[in-house]
Amino acid sequence: MKKILSLVFAAVMTMTVQAQFLGWIEVGDYYNPVETYNGSYFDMAPTNFYLAHTGVQMIFTPDLLTVMEGKEGVSIKHLNFKFHNETFEEIVRNAKVYLQEIDATEFAVNEDGVKQFFTLGELVAEGRYDLDLLETYGEDQDLVMEIQEPFSFTIGKSLLVTIVFDAEDDDNCTMGSDYAPFYTSGIRGKAMTYTDNWTSFIDYANSDQFPNATAMLGCGTNVELPVTEIGYTYERLCGDVNGDGEVNISDVSILINYLMGSNPSAFYEVNANINQDTEVNITDVSLLINLLMNAN
Repeated sequence: MKKILSLVFAAVMTMTVQAQFLGWIEVGDYYNPVETYNGSYFDMAPTNFYLAHTGVQMIFTPDLLTVMEGKEGVSIKHLNFKFHNETFEEIVRNAKVYLQEIDATEFAVNEDGVKQFFTLGELVAEGRYDLDLLETYGEDQDLVMEIQEPFSFTIGKSLLVTIVFDAEDDDNCTMGSDYAPFYTSGIRGKAMTYTDNWTSFIDYANSDQFPNATAMLGCGTNVELPVTEIGYTYERLCGDVNGDGEVNISDVSILINYLMGSNPSAFYEVNANINQDTEVNITDVSLLINLLMNAN
């Protein structure tokens, strides 16, 4: 039996099993949010429904994206936000999402002390939202945005998100003040907003007033990040525990030693977690052995 096993392992010394997976990052407690924003509509991110045209830029800094560290082939796929609804009107919004990776972790300030927006970035999604808020009165709601053009992202950069919401009619806005996005208390100054009843954020971005952000222009410049769920895809070589580009018996040995308390010099947990559950354990050893034995 040992001879048969050794022959099997020898036959799969260069086996590769590349796979794509979907991961999620929560900024704030997305599934149990507790704090809703109750200040000025100027400071509501990612949008408010009180004015016909809004824009927002949000900087998700590397310290908020550490879940993606060690992963390869990362692309941003989803942006989800949550708000509490106690208004009852029907709202139509056309939305555009722009993404870019930046080195900055803060918004720039010019020589006059005025904060500066970034250029919009790459258009990755657009669509129409028909929101009948009467149907969801008194409930928490998700504002789901699927990125139509997967956006490749470099680990260690900041992710700049620009979202533009435009009503089809300039007067299509709520009469009340009962829309409240959930926000992440303590992450202040990583978002800036724009609000206007007549001019879109895109038109403003093409004007000679851009990139200045002032209250006169309807801008909030020291805004909390909203509670956000970021979905991303990534690639991994399933079972390549030591990260050498191959899956073989050495990976089984390293995985067993790791579980027995050793500290391997090269150990990639995301590749070792074969079944992608919450931890690396003996089940992953069994799955890796089966993976090798059934490769051919």
